[in-house]
Amino acid sequence: MDTILECYHENIHPDKDVYYFFDEIQYAADWPGWLKIIYDTQPESKVIATGSASPALVKGSTESGAGRWSVIQVPTLSFYEYCSLIGISITNLPENLLLSQLLTMTQAERTNIMLKLESLRLHFNRYLLVGGFPELALAEDDFFAQQIMREDIVDKVLKRDLPALYNIRNPLELERIFLYLCNVSSEIVSYDSIAKELNGVSRPTVENYVRYLESANLIYISNPVHIEGKKILKTKPKIYIADAAIRNAVLMNDDLLTNAAEMGKIVETTIYKHVKTFCYRKATSVGYYRAAGSEKEIDVVAEYPANKDILIEVKYREQAPISNNDAICTLAGKAELGIIITKRQDDYGVHDTPDGNQLLRIPAYAFCYLLSLAEKNNIASF
Repeated sequence: MDTILECYHENIHPDKDVYYFFDEIQYAADWPGWLKIIYDTQPESKVIATGSASPALVKGSTESGAGRWSVIQVPTLSFYEYCSLIGISITNLPENLLLSQLLTMTQAERTNIMLKLESLRLHFNRYLLVGGFPELALAEDDFFAQQIMREDIVDKVLKRDLPALYNIRNPLELERIFLYLCNVSSEIVSYDSIAKELNGVSRPTVENYVRYLESANLIYISNPVHIEGKKILKTKPKIYIADAAIRNAVLMNDDLLTNAAEMGKIVETTIYKHVKTFCYRKATSVGYYRAAGSEKEIDVVAEYPANKDILIEVKYREQAPISNNDAICTLAGKAELGIIITKRQDDYGVHDTPDGNQLLRIPAYAFCYLLSLAEKNNIASF
């Protein structure tokens, strides 16, 4: 680095009031110490450093960069960003539209908005396949794009970056655990069950490797939340693959769009990712709810203070009934907004609960687009 910058300043731009941009900086020797020197000796210079091995960047920032630079995690493209990238735009939507505003509209007003969004449905199916990676989104050959994705994840991250950073002696165990998590994305997992299923892998190893995968932004860990104010003990996390494209590329399922169970997992994974991304800048935690001693569950819960939680239940199927005993119905009065994610483009509107509360029904593609549009417009609430 020193040699490169000396050459630059001697031959091109002698002043030190510059912007430095470094890509894949983690491959440079002693990059944290080198950036510290730049910060201390060149106060007018600005540095932006990116890298795919995010754990290395986080580790370097805590060791040498505390108080000197900020680490920003960049998620994959939202559905709105994906549509913008491929040249799809929806015009004449109400300015700064909130999802919660759909509840107070007339059905005719909601229909007007849904008709504007209906063209996104087919694009959403491809988005579920290739996810939020720009290169894949713009690719003409989806199969080849997924092959590249698989090589990037398996060969670079699982076999090189993480083993080098965490001194993993057997990368095959890490790969087996990640493959298992791809299969159960959106499900509640037990580290003991994973260790038992993957014969020969210990529970501490499973727990450590799951933490490493989270640090690499390959998975999300969704922990249980306590809507009713009672602490739930001995709970287990849900695991989500960070982007549906990663899961699809690794598992290589040919019948994805026709397999209802697989589509349910992919859509819930995508919904969670959008909610997690929306809540990231607001430092709001996102988890799930499961009633103690019962099967009642709410898929995604965004926790806000003063009973302002957002409850989201994913029912991505042709018929998406909600019974009066479902948790999202019984707990709707304790939350700011309850949302039921549906599949059909005509399955939207208001669901009235027996307690006099209202839930919003909305197709998955419309939810993802409107929420990510609100994120783009820097809107703070649902």
